[in-house]
Amino acid sequence: MSSPIEDYALVGDTHSAALVGRDGSVDWLCLPRFDSPSCFARLLGNEDHGRWLLAPTGEVTATTRRYRGASTILETEWTTASGRVRVTDFMPPRHVHPRLVRLVEGLEGDVEMTTELVVRFDYGESVPWVEHTGRGLSAVSGPEALCLDTAVSLRGEDHRSRAGFRVAAGEEVGFCLGWHRSFEPPPAPIELGAALEATGEYWESWSGRVKAVHGHWQELVTRSLVTLKALTYAPTGGIVAAATTSLPEDLGGVRNWDYRYCWVRDASLTLDALVEAGCREEAEAWMAWVVRATAGAPDQLQIMYGPGGERRLTEFEVDGLPGYEGSKPVRVGNAASEQFQLDVYGELMDATDRARRHGISEPPVAWALQRALMDFVTEHWRDPDDGIWEVRGPRRHFTHSKVMAWVAFDRAVRAVERYGKEGPVDDWRQARDEVHAEVLDRGWNAEVGAFTQYYGADRLDASILMLPLVGFLPPDDRRVVATVEAVERELLVDGFVRRYQNDSGVDGLPGGEGAFLPCSFWLADCLALIGRHDDATALFGRLAGLANDLGLLSEEYDPRVGRLVGNFPQAFTHVGLVNTARNLATRV
Repeated sequence: MSSPIEDYALVGDTHSAALVGRDGSVDWLCLPRFDSPSCFARLLGNEDHGRWLLAPTGEVTATTRRYRGASTILETEWTTASGRVRVTDFMPPRHVHPRLVRLVEGLEGDVEMTTELVVRFDYGESVPWVEHTGRGLSAVSGPEALCLDTAVSLRGEDHRSRAGFRVAAGEEVGFCLGWHRSFEPPPAPIELGAALEATGEYWESWSGRVKAVHGHWQELVTRSLVTLKALTYAPTGGIVAAATTSLPEDLGGVRNWDYRYCWVRDASLTLDALVEAGCREEAEAWMAWVVRATAGAPDQLQIMYGPGGERRLTEFEVDGLPGYEGSKPVRVGNAASEQFQLDVYGELMDATDRARRHGISEPPVAWALQRALMDFVTEHWRDPDDGIWEVRGPRRHFTHSKVMAWVAFDRAVRAVERYGKEGPVDDWRQARDEVHAEVLDRGWNAEVGAFTQYYGADRLDASILMLPLVGFLPPDDRRVVATVEAVERELLVDGFVRRYQNDSGVDGLPGGEGAFLPCSFWLADCLALIGRHDDATALFGRLAGLANDLGLLSEEYDPRVGRLVGNFPQAFTHVGLVNTARNLATRV
């Protein structure tokens, strides 16, 4: 059985990331960037597909772990019958070559340790040629290569590299795994103590800019902001949705998606989270990424792009991987990038509006691009689409999609009225009013007493919680209050929110899923807006309590088994935590 998702810690260098288990095993490592096939993939199967274990050999009587301050430097301590040892895992700030460093430090007595390195490329499918060198070892497969620097003597057995060693109190043993192109020289060795100090200084300097505007949740919020920073692809400013692919929304099921890409939908809420917390540089880089990635023909706007702005995210299945706890297929790429989702136009217009409000500069081409987008929205807002949740069922007139079309027109009007932009504002006002009237007429179901998932439906969808959050209706509107209460009645599962009712397979996929954590934060925001601050605070407390011991959250939570599910850690969930904490703190 695979380790629970919540047993993992994120270690990153703002280019790529590793997941380190509580047992000392690195089970997911993508190098040189988040969506690279140069990875270990045990998290999605077993150790035959790659891992790096570093842990005590004998029985462990106690395990503790923590991040060093507001950083991604992970410290894990094990106590055994013979002593106590600490392993510090970190990825130094990137220059050219990515590196994962593991330092073993004896604290008490002496401890027998073991290490096992199973290198696989191409999502666990390619076994490299491994040579043991004076530095440690070299592993080569096609254009990819890894080099391990260590004084520990490793031996090759069954396509694995193993070693046992003893560390006494006061002693230190180091390992440094670096990636390079196989046709270029390996990276030069680095002094590991100096690298650790530089990494600590980097994160201390960065976290020192975080504003304390989140009340007594500040420590948890800071961890979420560090996680967002770690999920940033520094060369471009893009923020990937998660570090992993194919961690299931339904254990043993088929809802396994690749989230190592950047969603335009996340832009506006992420901007708020970053700017309000004082992370202005990251917010400006993220906005610049959004403008570059979405530039082009309006009818080709995608909901997601690669970390560098790549558009071709062709989805395929990796048959050789058994999947996390048998959850298959394991997918690389995401076919949802080819869907028509009307709401993304509203999300983009809302993001640029928030950027202007925060005083974030925009490239000169930005407004011309937005005007072209508005021409497309004007022509196509009446069309059915695939909806916010990327369902693989039929296109419909989703209520949320129409609301976000209204947002697009509303923000375009505001750009003219408030910021002096030029455009056909009278046409936009007329379209805005037409969309608004249609949603009130066709999106509201009087028999249900709520806005529903799509026109004519009798089922609910958590995305309709966005109505008051984007200003479509005021929070005290009776229909808003009724809809929030209906979501509480129909979509709450053990106190957390499902995205939608899927009892009849409306999304075109078998099986179910856990409670969707971002939607649960939206409900907390709505409860606060309609005056139920105590209920909002209680819900936020339950959500915060789902974070693992290191403050990390995934996309969903399965209340049936009490486990985090979905890709991990999930940027959108942490954005929700940051924004809701701030919203609640400012309403005290």
